[in-house]
Amino acid sequence: MKQATNQAKRLPDRWRIALVQCEIDLGNPGNNRARMERLLERAASAAEKPDLILLPELWNTGYALTEIGELAEPEGRESREWLAAFAQRQGIHVIGGSIAEIRSGQVYNTMPVFNRYGEEVAAYSKIHLFRLMEEDQFLQAGERCVTFELDGLLAGAAICYDIRFPELARSLALRGAKLLFVAAEWPHPRLNHWRTLLAARAIENQMYVIACNRTGISGGEAFFGHSMIIDPWGDIVAEGGEAEEIVTASIDLTQVDQVRRRIPVFADRRPQLYE
Repeated sequence: MKQATNQAKRLPDRWRIALVQCEIDLGNPGNNRARMERLLERAASAAEKPDLILLPELWNTGYALTEIGELAEPEGRESREWLAAFAQRQGIHVIGGSIAEIRSGQVYNTMPVFNRYGEEVAAYSKIHLFRLMEEDQFLQAGERCVTFELDGLLAGAAICYDIRFPELARSLALRGAKLLFVAAEWPHPRLNHWRTLLAARAIENQMYVIACNRTGISGGEAFFGHSMIIDPWGDIVAEGGEAEEIVTASIDLTQVDQVRRRIPVFADRRPQLYE
């Protein structure tokens, strides 16, 4: 409890963010874990150490949906324990992208969140399943939107297809979220959709949108990377290319309040007329 209290008092003005944009071997958790271990250590050893690292969607299995019941970790325990230990050892917040986990006989696409003390502060299971890829045939949808605190700052979670639903991002912003973390496996040819939707979610909610997408070819799909950090004005702070890389940038956490004061979108809402 003492750690959590100290964390809430910190309220930093800036964070250094690292996005682990990487390839994912379809249906090979062992290879994927080894790759992620190397990349996380590389991110943590940067000259300017990150405050927070974000991983891509389903980095442990990829979209091996026909095998997902056998590949998914029981309650995600192995990956959760490893990520928690890394976060504590390095003193870095870790947004664990998402992992395939099995609970009560159902497989979920779940984003675990760890603070810099290695405590799991939230877990979000993807609520919008992408029927064009038959996610609904193999995965169970989550049933709640999730916000969480890191260093006293409120953030929200989204996974891939979720960004096509503005209601989700708005509901998180109305709860007070100042950052939206997105883990994804978003393929060609929809790069323009990816960039446009992320920018729109940032502008309309006056929040940082921090999104990590995978790269490489898998299951006949080419994934384009372009992991992004977008500020509350909708300006791109950092954007990756299409190769495996760690995308980094520093963000000014005071900018959210500045933008919200300058254009009072939330005060000017008329929700009684929207239904």
